Order: sequence, then C-alpha cells, then structure tokens
Amino acid sequence: MHPIPNHHYILTWQCPDTSGVLAQVSQSLYEHGAFITETSQYSDPYSETFFSRVAFDDRSLTVPIEEVRVAVEELAKALNMNFQLRERDDYPNIAIAVSKYDHCLVSLLTKWKSGALPVNIVAIISNHTDCQALAQWHGVDFYHLPINKDNKPEQEAQLLAVIEKTNTDLLVLARYMQILSDDLCQKLKGKAINIHHSFLPSFKGARPYHQAHSRGVKVIGATAHYVTSDLDEGPIIVQEVKPINHTFTIEHMVHLGHDLEATALSHAVKMHAEQRICINGDKTVILS
Repeated sequence: MHPIPNHHYILTWQCPDTSGVLAQVSQSLYEHGAFITETSQYSDPYSETFFSRVAFDDRSLTVPIEEVRVAVEELAKALNMNFQLRERDDYPNIAIAVSKYDHCLVSLLTKWKSGALPVNIVAIISNHTDCQALAQWHGVDFYHLPINKDNKPEQEAQLLAVIEKTNTDLLVLARYMQILSDDLCQKLKGKAINIHHSFLPSFKGARPYHQAHSRGVKVIGATAHYVTSDLDEGPIIVQEVKPINHTFTIEHMVHLGHDLEATALSHAVKMHAEQRICINGDKTVILS
C-alpha cells in the first residue's frame, strides 16, 4: 500500500518532435520513483514540436525533488527542451490591471476567494480609483497609477516596479483600457493575458460591440489571449460565444458580453496557473 502523498508536482515541457521523447521523460520519472497521476501530450505536425504535461506525486519518490529537477535539466539539454517543473500547490502570483469596468475583476476575486482559482492575487493595479474599495475589501494591495499622453513611459516603469516588488508571475489585463508599449509587451512575453470583448480576429480595437452590431452578427463572443505588441493579435487561449439575433441592442450585447468576458478570462488564468498552456508560434496548445 502506497503512503499518502504529501506533495504533488506538475511538469510541462516542449521540444522538437523526434521518436522516443515521451519515453525518455517518462523513463526518467519512473527511475526516480515519480508516481504519475495525469498525462497529456500533443505532437504538432506543422511545427514538428512535441508538447506534454505530466502530473505526479511523491508517494514513491526515491530521491528529493531537487534530484528529479536535475535529471529533467539533463534531458532538456539533450532534447533541446523547454520545461517548467513546480509543486502544484506553489501557486503563481498574479497582478490584475483594471480601469473602470470591474466585472472581470469581481469574477477573478470571487473564484480566488472560493478556492476555485489556484493563484495568489498579490496586487490590483489601475489608472483609476474606481476599484480601490473592492481591492481593499478583499485585502489586496491597490496601486493607483494614473496615465496620460505625457507620462506613459514613467507609468509603465511604475507598473513594472509593482510586478517586481510583488514577485508577480502573471499580469492579467481585466479590461485595462490602455495599450501597452511594444517594450513592455516584450518584457511580459508569455506572462500577460488580456481579455478582449470580441470574438477575435473579428472586431479588433475599440468599441467591438458597436462594430458587431453594425454588421448584424448572429453570435457575440469574448477572447482571452496572451499579450503581444500586435494589438489584439496574441496567441488565443479561450473564446466564449453566445447566439444573438436582430432584436439585440448594443446595450444588450454589452451586458451579455460582460458575462462572456469574465468567464473566458477566468478560464484562461486557471489554465495558465495549472500549466496547461503552451505557446506554439502564434497559437496555443491546451493540454487538458
């Protein structure tokens, strides 16, 4: 009978696809006594890249986890592999940037407080003060960083300082109505998620519900994606949609869209926190 595991780990990795890569990683884990509880993998025939996520626990580990990490590092060198290995309950720190609309922020905070979102929310950053009371009520530090056409570089430097101070692993743009500079996008590559209130790639930029209404669309949606310097064109993580018809006003579409936005963003953050997302060029691979 196996002892009750005390620690659970997640290993996510990707490498050029060649015969036997999964076997090599699995064999190494087996040799160190890792008890695998969950696996998922995908071989992309277009980029010829192999993606995998392995969850395991320590019920039969024969060495400290540090030795497992060293073994994976050795494999990474041989296989040209990028990987992330961490304890499952070592939750990533996230900072949430928001402007005035708080529906996505409320959803994230509620799911975090209920234990449904495996993250630590360490900061709420805003260019307005509308959400300050909400942050204080949840006991999260609030940073008011006003921005105008003259102070954008200084404001973004302050934002980066907050990220560094709080050891933030992921910045979540929860209807933060500012366009990040190319420089900041590069610094946050793969570490920032945005919610766009449209079903991308349609209706990019401002006022997407107005654009959708004028085109008479039959579905509306919201898209959570990684941030890149190309506006609203980063790798897509989650999309949510709802059917509509000609009777829907712009106001109806906005209200329905708020629910879609909150749902899509929460799902994206959860999957990122659980290491289920791999960036594959301009796309993502979701290892569910």
